[in-house]
Amino acid sequence: MSGIAESAGTEAARQLPGRQGDGGLPEELAGQSPTLRRALLDAALEVFTERGYTDAGLTEIAARSGIPVGTLFQHYGGKRGLYLALWEEFREEQERLTAAMLASERSRGVDDPIALFVAGARAYLEGAWDNRRLGRFLGEDDSPAGFDALRRQWDRAWVRRNARLLEVDERRRAGRVRVSVLTTVIGGAARELGDCQDETEAREIVDEVCGILIHLSTPPG
Repeated sequence: MSGIAESAGTEAARQLPGRQGDGGLPEELAGQSPTLRRALLDAALEVFTERGYTDAGLTEIAARSGIPVGTLFQHYGGKRGLYLALWEEFREEQERLTAAMLASERSRGVDDPIALFVAGARAYLEGAWDNRRLGRFLGEDDSPAGFDALRRQWDRAWVRRNARLLEVDERRRAGRVRVSVLTTVIGGAARELGDCQDETEAREIVDEVCGILIHLSTPPG
């Protein structure tokens, strides 16, 4: 999962084995039609959600999208490319939401690190609820080869960004551990939101988690 930050770019995605070019997505997608992209990704999410990544079939994804298998291969190279595109789309949207919240809070004169951190966490969690179907799927263990390493790398980057936002000295082990715990709380809550029955329950969880974050963010002493 992405973290609370203005923007982290696509550096981690670029380093996943098999990626192409110097951007987050393969070079072939540079001129891709938004309509074609949406159709393929929506169909991929449907099939991945129903069957899991491993058992999903490209033929079925192509049939549901109404786009030939050859075109799917041309743009994404297969299931792996579709999965990574969905992950990148979710991550970038979460970053956009948190960045917008931080910018809004700062424009109102908020400069307290804990207040900004919790505001960003709230935006992230609300985004996780709004996009829960995709977030729930991406939280499953069934994923392409090499993705776990990328996710761990991204989690470490998330902790570093949160440490900067909270103005925690990363050279101190206690500070690193505190930020790691806070980041884990947010990630765990985001996964729980995927199983909520309705918006009322989701809002209760978001409020509860933000209260926990305020408590845990306060330095001891």
